[in-house]
Amino acid sequence: MSAPVAETGTFCDQCGLPAAEPGHPRCAARRELEPPRYCPDCARRMVVQVTPVGWTARCSRHGERHSPTR
Repeated sequence: MSAPVAETGTFCDQCGLPAAEPGHPRCAARRELEPPRYCPDCARRMVVQVTPVGWTARCSRHGERHSPTR
């Protein structure tokens, strides 16, 4: 299962806290340069691999996500 990363979800993909909570401007800035670290569906820490052409992030429950350029 492979899906492009979505900026919206139940949880923030940068800090793992609920996305509905206020105070994620730092996460939005990090999102521009870094791959997601937490699954936006379940907030589990993902296994992330960064390559020169993009990144992949894998959640043990929700599968793999990849950079839009990959």
